[in-house]
Amino acid sequence: MNPEQMRDASLLELFQLETRTQVEVLNKGLLALEHDPTSAPQLEACMRAAHSLKGAARIVDLHPAVRIAHAMEDCLVEAREGRLRLQAAHIDALLMGADLLQRVATPGAELGSEIDELLARLSNAPHAQPAAPAPAPAAKPADLLPPIPAVDEAPAPAPQRRSSDAGLGEGERVLRVTADTLNKLLGLSSETLVESHWIGPFGASMLRLKRTQAGALQALDGVRAALAGQALEAQAQAALDDALRIVEQCQQELAQRTSEVDEFGWRMGHLAQRLYDTALACRMRPFGDGVAGMARMVRDVGRALGKQVRLEIEGESTQVDRDILEKLDAPLMHLLRNAVDHGIEMPQDRLAAGKPAEGRIRLSARHAAGMLLIELTDDGAGISLDRLRVEVVQRKLASAETAARLTEAELLEFLFLSGFSTRGEVTEISGRGVGLDVVQTMVRQLRGAVRIQQQTGQGTRFMLEMPLSLSVVRSLLVEVQEEIYAFPLAYVNHALQVRAEDIEQLEGHQHFRFMDRQIGLVSARQILRTGGAAPAAETVCVVLVGDHDRLYGIAVDRYVGERTLVVQPLDPRLGKVQDVMAGALMDDGTPLLILDVEDMLVSVQKLVAGGQLTRVDGAGAAEQARRRKRVLVVDDSLTVRELERKLLLNRGFDVAVAVDGMDGWNMLRGEDFDLVVTDVDMPRMDGIELVSRIKADPKLQGLPVMVVSYKDREEDRRRGLDAGADYYLAKGSFHDDALLDAVEDLIGKART
Repeated sequence: MNPEQMRDASLLELFQLETRTQVEVLNKGLLALEHDPTSAPQLEACMRAAHSLKGAARIVDLHPAVRIAHAMEDCLVEAREGRLRLQAAHIDALLMGADLLQRVATPGAELGSEIDELLARLSNAPHAQPAAPAPAPAAKPADLLPPIPAVDEAPAPAPQRRSSDAGLGEGERVLRVTADTLNKLLGLSSETLVESHWIGPFGASMLRLKRTQAGALQALDGVRAALAGQALEAQAQAALDDALRIVEQCQQELAQRTSEVDEFGWRMGHLAQRLYDTALACRMRPFGDGVAGMARMVRDVGRALGKQVRLEIEGESTQVDRDILEKLDAPLMHLLRNAVDHGIEMPQDRLAAGKPAEGRIRLSARHAAGMLLIELTDDGAGISLDRLRVEVVQRKLASAETAARLTEAELLEFLFLSGFSTRGEVTEISGRGVGLDVVQTMVRQLRGAVRIQQQTGQGTRFMLEMPLSLSVVRSLLVEVQEEIYAFPLAYVNHALQVRAEDIEQLEGHQHFRFMDRQIGLVSARQILRTGGAAPAAETVCVVLVGDHDRLYGIAVDRYVGERTLVVQPLDPRLGKVQDVMAGALMDDGTPLLILDVEDMLVSVQKLVAGGQLTRVDGAGAAEQARRRKRVLVVDDSLTVRELERKLLLNRGFDVAVAVDGMDGWNMLRGEDFDLVVTDVDMPRMDGIELVSRIKADPKLQGLPVMVVSYKDREEDRRRGLDAGADYYLAKGSFHDDALLDAVEDLIGKART
């Protein structure tokens, strides 16, 4: 490429950059003019943007762009001078021109026919009676604008600043820095911040040394006092005096150094915090940068549906991590399209409901409690709870009776299920089953959470809560096998203390009841493969994670507390470490791992599918296991199973139940029992096969087994005993004492 071509390419890049900036001005101004066609400031801003683009297009010799910008400028000049009142058709054509200006700078773009159509639309758009020119506000001398030069005399445009540079002061320079460099800078600053915290413990150790030194000085004073009045050799007296003098000097030196360390620690910590905050600020961008085109999108979708909709954005200056801002684009677009399509009613319906014909959607961003809060609210029809209940029942997600009892909050949670849509027909905008589950997934990837509220007939509100930066994460710290791990708080539903006695065994898995729901319990030690069973405790610390159909309790050893951690990515050479998202350092420099909760849920499901879950026991359960003998009741009849369980419990035995032979066999491989009481006729694995497997297993063959069956014939009894059963009890002659007496004959009393 020769120098001339390089110069042309550079100018084209500048034109593309300016086009993006000026098109943002046009979009914003034209949307405002749609509501106030005579707004002098907006007309002036749009006309100047078109004029600047026309001059810039002439510089780069982009004649199609000159035609577009010139036609738009003529239309806006007429409107500014009061010879034309802008109507919807004009706004549509001008917005089309803004789109074409962005496309025309793309190499190879062939837009001749579209440009001709635009010029025709601008010339043929209906002309209303011209409005009286709005009086121009009195301007201060500093606000006066220079006259607009003639078309043929348009100077080269001045470089335009991007909206993200809007906060720069005069004379400030803008440099290009790669995202990777910023990430490294943030990582180094976070390490500096962590290292600065080391000074605190060091200062504390010096204080302890100072106290020890003071004790030594006091001891020497005691020695001198004890020897007072006694005749000492001159050499001994001199040595004692020297020792006292040296210790006193050390005491003074330590006091001075301790004071200096304290002052240095404060300065170092303050400086490290400022360095980290500044490095973090380099990653931040105004919220408005990421939502600049959304008002236009809402307007276009509304027009396509025959609706009048306006988007109001608040908190545009709110600082957001650039990575979060980029990844928020898709979920916010989805929510906005849903709000226009599902929420905002047709104009005639709104008027009939006593609302203005134009619907309003409000998108706001703010910082609160160290988090980024984004709210999207519309004043539409809200969500029909009755229709939602019907949809839940039709999809067999709940019975009609259960659906009728669901609260509003519980019903709205169904909207986040995969493929769930209340739209009856498929359109280009909605009804394809790609619903709010996509939004929730994207938000959760940002370590955030999304909630929904609605008021029928008044509108719907979505609340997105996310960290201020992906470089830091608010976490729940827990201890597992004497190691500290972090659960990102965005993935934690609840942190519970579950009593060991409330943990139940169901179909080979441990569960506990929470908010009228059975929650599966899994050991963090097993998921992380850290070693043996958890220590005995009266209660079990449980972190509740997941949602909807995969909600689990992860049992940990203890809670450490909440911390804001600086995320340290793992070395790429390690690849994807199972169940781990990243690393971090605590304030004292202790390294820890931040857990990948989504990955952990997959690991849990694999353990469940493979029947490999181990038991989670607290002190209460362990102590009861030592005090009471354990009996496993295996029966596919709920009535018989419950009857036998209660009888044995009342006699003081610890009882677990299994619904068939396969379930019982899985439990026997993972837990210890003193006796098995089993039925014969059961699905998947009958009692005879279960007895045979037990007696063939070297580890279980000594376990007593009692068969309880309706079959009372001698051959049936012989078949059970031949399989290895130690006792055969027919249900035909079954009564309470018979069962309990047989159990005690086999294993003795319940108490050890």
